[in-house]
Amino acid sequence: MFLTDIFNETNVVAFILLFFRFAALFLAVPIFSHNNIPMNIKAAMAFFFTVVFYSSMPPLAIEINVATIIIAILGEFMLGLAVGIILQVAYNVITFAGGQISFMMGFSMASAIDPQSGISMPIISQFLSLIALMVLLALNLHHWVLLFVDASLKTIPLGGFLMTPDLFEYIIHATSRMFLVGFMIAFPIVALSWLADVIFGMLMKTMPQFNLLVIGFPIKIMVAFVVLIATLTATMLILKTEMLDAFNAIEMFF
Repeated sequence: MFLTDIFNETNVVAFILLFFRFAALFLAVPIFSHNNIPMNIKAAMAFFFTVVFYSSMPPLAIEINVATIIIAILGEFMLGLAVGIILQVAYNVITFAGGQISFMMGFSMASAIDPQSGISMPIISQFLSLIALMVLLALNLHHWVLLFVDASLKTIPLGGFLMTPDLFEYIIHATSRMFLVGFMIAFPIVALSWLADVIFGMLMKTMPQFNLLVIGFPIKIMVAFVVLIATLTATMLILKTEMLDAFNAIEMFF
């Protein structure tokens, strides 16, 4: 009798929906969505946290039938996708800036497979992405995500998430801000590279024997690395600010 009370249809459906909420977040949110984490590990983590958070979940408020359960599961996936997009846009500020820096340094052809996303990106983008990943771990971003799930259970009932026009508008605004902040991060190196190009052009006019390929490019790369190291702390602080703003936006919409 005790087991039938626990495993009734309401509790089972609630458990399944909570599992899909965690699974969708682990597929889309930075750190958890890392490409090197196997899918069975992500599924195991989603099941474990479902068991942990199940006791703090409010009662299920949807009607139990096949149609509503399917719609509720899709809603949980949309919730995870929306949160993941908002956080990934804030995180991609770093990779976009790294792409601009790589282009100015002449490293645009030097690309490698990013272990985070599994796609090819410039080497500077990958370097900044790995540094940013360690910074986010130091800032306990993974704990923020779990705290968000705990708060969302009180504000967003299972199966009750709906995409709103305000959410789409914010994602568009955040994407445009990603380009703006990315250019801002890359600006010191881009500006010095342009200044170096002007100086090298003047030297080539006054000294035709000046070899740009032999002397100019190594100097540009050296200056860019010096500026990159000097501004790395400020870059990570900007990333922290963007991630905090993204989490504040999540709280505002959800």
